[in-house]
Amino acid sequence: MSNRQAEIAAALDVVPPFADDAALQAEIERRKGFIKQTLRNAGLKVLVLGISGGVDSTTAGRLAQLSVEELRAETGDADYRFIAVRLPYNTQHDEADAQASMQFVNADEEQTVNIADSVIGLREHVSGLKGLSDARRDFVVGNVKARIRMVAQFTIANAHNGLVIGTDHAAEAVMGFFTKFGDGACDLAPLSGLVKGQVRAIGRALGAPDQLVHKVPTADLEELRPGKPDEDAHGVTYAEIDAFLHGQPVSDEAYAIIVRTYDNTRHKRELPLVP
Repeated sequence: MSNRQAEIAAALDVVPPFADDAALQAEIERRKGFIKQTLRNAGLKVLVLGISGGVDSTTAGRLAQLSVEELRAETGDADYRFIAVRLPYNTQHDEADAQASMQFVNADEEQTVNIADSVIGLREHVSGLKGLSDARRDFVVGNVKARIRMVAQFTIANAHNGLVIGTDHAAEAVMGFFTKFGDGACDLAPLSGLVKGQVRAIGRALGAPDQLVHKVPTADLEELRPGKPDEDAHGVTYAEIDAFLHGQPVSDEAYAIIVRTYDNTRHKRELPLVP
């Protein structure tokens, strides 16, 4: 392991590879314990999470549902509950996966907020977007989608006096692969420190459908390239990112891309600058 690998892994609190199934199960219990304690500390009883149909939100959603079920059993308080939210932009191209995820998560309550009107309304009132190239405009509006989804989730959480769950994990954090104040904004991030393979392993252990566990990850924010794979944006594979974070050998090219991207996206992982 290089010094930079060790430094980055430590900064992101990367969880070591699971030694065996017992270690995997222990990590699941630790994550549920974290979710439950966070609710207790806040004095609140409701969790909110947007479900996209990918393995990250599927895994986080099921952990949330199991956590509130345990809280109800432990406290006898039926007010503990989890709200799973669909946040499509018009019709999502992989809606079947999103519905499969919702069915697996089996949340106490389900809501749907179509963000299209809000995104289009904002887009039409920002004159600076009109002079951009089609590709650049598509990218900027993609970030608007992520931020409107954040607003919708916090609105629902505020209405129910609850907390918003985020799905960020170490393999996305190292690449800065989230929208600042969009999907990067949340009250708690129960997948933090896990690499992508570990998120898949936890999802599989929880019983998630194989089609979701092994689904090609996509942020799906660009209309010109719907379903664009994350790895195309990264320039490296999640297998290489996971290996890097676990101190394992990677190619010189992958190493350079990961370190450069980590350094360039540092501002996304820090609080706003102050004098």
